[in-house]
Amino acid sequence: MTHKKKSLLFAPAGLMTIGFGTCLVQWATSLQQKKVPTAQWVGAGTLALGVFNAGICLFGRGVLESALHEVNKEHKKAQEKVEG
Repeated sequence: MTHKKKSLLFAPAGLMTIGFGTCLVQWATSLQQKKVPTAQWVGAGTLALGVFNAGICLFGRGVLESALHEVNKEHKKAQEKVEG
């Protein structure tokens, strides 16, 4: 898979995962406000933060792949100038 395709896969997936993690944080907060047992809302909050952080990692990978794509594109241009 090329860097461009990876970028187009990881960045949107990361954004969707960040959004989902944010919704889960709100859900965990609502559990706390409803006075459910502490273990439940702490567990939900921990899960929510894990999903949110996974989204940040996915998005970061998308940015990295995009940068690698641009570097490779510039490298090919420079090689073409040298060769031709």
